[in-house]
Amino acid sequence: MQINLTGHHIEITQSLRSYIEEKFTKLERHFDQINNVHVVLNVEKLQQKVEAKLHLRGGEVFATSEHADMYAAIDSLIDKLDRQVIKHKEKLTKH
Repeated sequence: MQINLTGHHIEITQSLRSYIEEKFTKLERHFDQINNVHVVLNVEKLQQKVEAKLHLRGGEVFATSEHADMYAAIDSLIDKLDRQVIKHKEKLTKH
């Protein structure tokens, strides 16, 4: 799985990068056919915004999350993506 990080109005530190990589490995436990991940970190005044697009076998999954804390926004994003990836995996097994 290749993770591409982009920051808008924020500098991506090594600790932030390692935190994101650690969280996305959790998604690989549920569905191991994740090809590419594009994560955009954005700061708008007091809101921290995180967007992610996953390229999976058989489709794409997109989610976004906002919070006052960047790490909380990442956690919320991972929860949303986890639910969507499990739903996508169930669709593939049904067909």
